[in-house]
Amino acid sequence: MIELKSPAEIERMHVTGQFIAEVLDELSTVAAVGVNLLDLELHARDMLKTRGAESCYWDYSPSFGRGPFRNVICLSVNDAVLHGLPKSYVLQDSDLLTMDIAVSIDGWVADSALSIIVGTPREEDLHLIRATEEALEAAIEAAQAGNKIGDISAAIGEVSTRYGYTPNLEFGGHGLGRTMHEGPHVSNNGRRGHGMKLRPGLTIAIEPWLAATTDQIIFDEDGWTLRSADGSRTAHSEHSIAITEDGPLVLTRRKSELARRPQAGSEASEQTQARLP
Repeated sequence: MIELKSPAEIERMHVTGQFIAEVLDELSTVAAVGVNLLDLELHARDMLKTRGAESCYWDYSPSFGRGPFRNVICLSVNDAVLHGLPKSYVLQDSDLLTMDIAVSIDGWVADSALSIIVGTPREEDLHLIRATEEALEAAIEAAQAGNKIGDISAAIGEVSTRYGYTPNLEFGGHGLGRTMHEGPHVSNNGRRGHGMKLRPGLTIAIEPWLAATTDQIIFDEDGWTLRSADGSRTAHSEHSIAITEDGPLVLTRRKSELARRPQAGSEASEQTQARLP
């Protein structure tokens, strides 16, 4: 089901989104060589408890999982990219870590993910992460009222191809609001001018993710973690956004992300900046 949100409801989702941004910023500083993934999980749990937020992952039981999921954050390392089940693993130098989290505050949901390098970065990993980040920004720019959902998908595919990667189309973005998954599906590749028309009040999570040398994925033995089929490294960037009359509003923009973004040079770029509460 697709439910258009009022400006007041979007602001409530923005509150949730800014909390998620704080969690990811905090965990990015905690994640370091020698830190166990379970410590990151516990840190996230503490932040949710303090804020009074509810995890959208706890007890999540989709058809593909070996559930229910009993963690509050997905943590995926190196060749793992989606639904990484937190486990006892000590982060090593040059690990590529993806953190993905969705929570609800006062009944309104937001969802976001980012990939970081722990310790010494490898240039090929930075290139991969940069591709997902640029694809995400291009998709956000395309999320203008009156455009089509295919314009968002096409923007992701075009950037991915330019960087030399092929998107997987089995998992992609989605609508969200009162629940973590609503319509529409947002594919990571598509055709411009096709699909449903974007209307003010639509709230979606856009999440380009890529594997370095394949577009195929496999399930880990835990029944949750999705890995690249050939063992190549992966990256994932995600923001929740709202379509508004004034352009796309990024609900989950992180302060650390804003600090390293260049000064906006156009009206369209300025409209994608988060309006911090």
